[in-house]
Amino acid sequence: MNNDGPIKEFIRHLFPRVVLRRNLKISYTFCLGGLAFTSFLVLLLTGGLLLFHYQPSADRAFQSILYLESSVPGGWYLRNLHRLASNAFLVLLFLHTLRVILTGAYRKPRELNWVIGFAILCLALFEGYTGYLLPMDQLALWATQTGMKLLASVPGGGLLKSFMVPDDIGQPMSLVRFYILHIALIPITILGLSFLHFYRIRKDKGALPYL
Repeated sequence: MNNDGPIKEFIRHLFPRVVLRRNLKISYTFCLGGLAFTSFLVLLLTGGLLLFHYQPSADRAFQSILYLESSVPGGWYLRNLHRLASNAFLVLLFLHTLRVILTGAYRKPRELNWVIGFAILCLALFEGYTGYLLPMDQLALWATQTGMKLLASVPGGGLLKSFMVPDDIGQPMSLVRFYILHIALIPITILGLSFLHFYRIRKDKGALPYL
């Protein structure tokens, strides 16, 4: 029995030793999970490059975005690639989740992996929301304010709102907290859950039974 840890299983899932010819054909799964993870990697790469120019300051954030798009070579392309990759990530995750539901892939013995995948979907939505405020334009401010009002209306939402917005939308403390959540805490959590998700796929023999 193979007792390798999650990291080795994750690497083996991405780089299998053998691939059956029939598994190379496009099927009803469309490799949606793999495409979603690829979009996530693009987000990590482009987001890391954007950090070199973005300034998480209430009075300089918007100006840094304008500078990035107007004065940095390829800056406009980089920011839009990051935005498109975020949209693709969410759409692919939704389609992947829908495929899992329609095909019953959440049933035993894959219950735990279903929970992990759903957690990734929720974190991806939260990641997109935290990133929406960072440009600090009028659309970002109003959209974030609307989201906070909706959050406060659900049980326990007021406590989360007070943590994320200790001063006011777009003020220094709230911007810093959205920034830290967006660039560090949520991406690291999604990456860790992705490792675990691929590890469980191999352990459950759900996608690649021949490995």
